[in-house]
Amino acid sequence: MGIVQEMIRTVFTDQPDRAVARDEDCLLAPPHDSPLPMKLWRDHDPLAVVHFPPEYVAQPFAPPRGVYESDRVRVEWQTMDNRQPFYHRNCDVDEISYQIAGDRTLMTELGVVEHRPGELSRLPRGVAHDNYGRRESHLLFYTPAPVAEERAPERTSEALFPVFPGWEPAPHNEAITQCLGAPEHDITVFPVDERLLLEQVHATDDRLTVLRAADGPGVTWFYRSPHFRLASVRRSGGEAVVYQRTLDADEIQYQVSGRRVLVSQRGIVELGPGDFVRVPLGLAHTSISTEDTEHLSVYAATELPQIGPTARTAEPYTPRRLAELRDGSGR
Repeated sequence: MGIVQEMIRTVFTDQPDRAVARDEDCLLAPPHDSPLPMKLWRDHDPLAVVHFPPEYVAQPFAPPRGVYESDRVRVEWQTMDNRQPFYHRNCDVDEISYQIAGDRTLMTELGVVEHRPGELSRLPRGVAHDNYGRRESHLLFYTPAPVAEERAPERTSEALFPVFPGWEPAPHNEAITQCLGAPEHDITVFPVDERLLLEQVHATDDRLTVLRAADGPGVTWFYRSPHFRLASVRRSGGEAVVYQRTLDADEIQYQVSGRRVLVSQRGIVELGPGDFVRVPLGLAHTSISTEDTEHLSVYAATELPQIGPTARTAEPYTPRRLAELRDGSGR
């Protein structure tokens, strides 16, 4: 293998990164046997991958699928080819969405957003909203308010009537929820006058903002709160290998485009579009790719356990396996 660089960093403080030189084989290998008659460390499971297809698959309406959840952050995946059957208003959280594929109309008291793939928007706590999706999929991130944007908007929501072609006001309910918008945490559900609700846009200058990643390789930071950050990471094929170790955050990675190999102290796994993986805080990891890739990174200040189904797990590290992946013979 050889000597590689590891960057030890934090995401929730301004502590500067610290660079450490590592022997890569030592960094990834199992620990030496303990010289004592007892084991002083735990065995950890390999990294687990959750997968939902990024392409639309026809199916009846279903609620969002939970992927990761703690008492501070909830991550969901959703697919739609219809309207959500009710308006939703969060008591405790800001709700962020990322459009994976297809078209989705987000209808709110602060105007309408026509979401296109690669775009994000944030619903502030207490704003009623509904969705109309057309062969689409998107991610949802719930975290306690307030959350702040870290990037200038591409555009803002608009006061549109009709809100989409063919729209007519119809009988709908409004659901008020708590506990990160999780299922079965509604407080009250009641009928609502849809036109009256959406016409609230004319009573305020507040608007939703739509964000998108910057062009070219690098990190684009989207949102921040004391316990949550969200970014896009774009990599060019063949970038130099640098390991990262984050001291103060669990990291959830969602692969948007391209294929890469995630190399970590808990195994090696190839990631493609639609894959999620959780990298626990304090774990060294890097990526290898021969093509341009993009993934989202969600950082949580406390442990963010997986609740979605495991599709596959990482394979153990060996010098030979890593060498095969680097030269492309192991694909």
